[in-house]
Amino acid sequence: MATRYLYELTLTLLLLCSSPIFGQDETAETPASEDQQPGNPGNHKPERWNVHFQITSIVQHHGSFYSKYEGENSLPAHAENRVSITATVFMTVRLNSNLDVILNPEIAGGKGFGDVTGIAGFTNGEMPRVQTATPKLYLARGYLRGSWALGDGTKFVEDGPNQLAGQQPIRRLTVLVGKFAVTDYFDCNTYSHDPRTQFMNWSLMYNGAWDYPADVRGYTIGVMQELTMRRWSVRTAMVMEPTTANGPTLDTRMTKNRGQLAEGELRFTTKGNPGKLRVLGFLHREDAGTFREALSIGGNPPDLGPTRRSGTHKYGTALNLEQSLAEGIGLFSRYGWSDGKTETWAFTQIDRSISGGVSINGRFWKRPADHIGVAAVRNYLSGDQRSFLSAGGVGFIIGDGRLTYGPESIVEAYYAWRAVKGWTITGDYQHIQNPAYNRDRGPVDAISIRLHWEK
Repeated sequence: MATRYLYELTLTLLLLCSSPIFGQDETAETPASEDQQPGNPGNHKPERWNVHFQITSIVQHHGSFYSKYEGENSLPAHAENRVSITATVFMTVRLNSNLDVILNPEIAGGKGFGDVTGIAGFTNGEMPRVQTATPKLYLARGYLRGSWALGDGTKFVEDGPNQLAGQQPIRRLTVLVGKFAVTDYFDCNTYSHDPRTQFMNWSLMYNGAWDYPADVRGYTIGVMQELTMRRWSVRTAMVMEPTTANGPTLDTRMTKNRGQLAEGELRFTTKGNPGKLRVLGFLHREDAGTFREALSIGGNPPDLGPTRRSGTHKYGTALNLEQSLAEGIGLFSRYGWSDGKTETWAFTQIDRSISGGVSINGRFWKRPADHIGVAAVRNYLSGDQRSFLSAGGVGFIIGDGRLTYGPESIVEAYYAWRAVKGWTITGDYQHIQNPAYNRDRGPVDAISIRLHWEK
């Protein structure tokens, strides 16, 4: 049923975009804009295509720390130095006034601390759970994007990665079909969302308790729909889950296993300053196991393998708030909750998460292209997962063989310095208390230097 739905929606999208009603000529008259910007009149000629690039390299170091014992997925207690690199090409082509095609070939390589294990809120958002230092070329995104106006008002949008400059309807319906990252559209936040320019920690760039559907590199295949009005938006998606936990391949059996997401977004102003509230709900079906059943089966250590079966449900919710206090100063906060019964399948082992922070623009010290960020996050495990790890169980991120439980608490601070046009150098510090929720290990201090170029 789900596969048929995906096929029919794709066919409908293509038919609508080629019809005389929706496939209007781009030279047609543009309605008067409700949100004109200086120098961008309502008849501004839209871009038909663009190409952008980015390269990001992160060098990280953590020193030695106290460790009473180590297990299969423990962060090594000795000092480590690690380097990661990604390079992406963002190509967007407008096929007609309603349909764009987006292609993003990407190269990624490097290694994370402990082969990306030992910390639930991992320190490098550019480092996926791929344990190889050799750079690999792959297609990160490849999808069709259709957009239809639901009113006459427009606003001007700037040229950018996967975005063409031109007038955009304020009220619109958008549909995506293909390969993309659900994090491009869900759980977004102005001040904490991009590990290439903002906070690097996994549980700060996204909501840590949201086990978002993706392959090992963070991408999936499916359909996303978004209805945008002046003050609010609603978006939903149905996408593929990986075939195995932390797996590189996606499960095409969407009638059995799939990720289902829904998010509402409210935009408002407080004393003239913009803010946004997003509420996300998710219900995933996957070949996952459950902690309580693994413990009941026995075994030393307990094993999730025998409990895994198709169609296991994992569900949860997430809140996401951002508020500008003044021009150049913004606050953000997130809270996430998942059922805590089912093993992590795609992101990281966090069952509850609460975070908050501040971002300050450098205009206050006459460096408007610079910015500072300071944030803290506290991650928790459910009782079921605590018992599983205490008995010696392991997931794909954490598992020390035993557990003296304590919430994983992380503080991150960074300064992003725009050296020259297109080039930003960031110094970043992270302090991790109770890595992998274990009071018998840590604390860990991680220092990073990030080099980012974009065009």
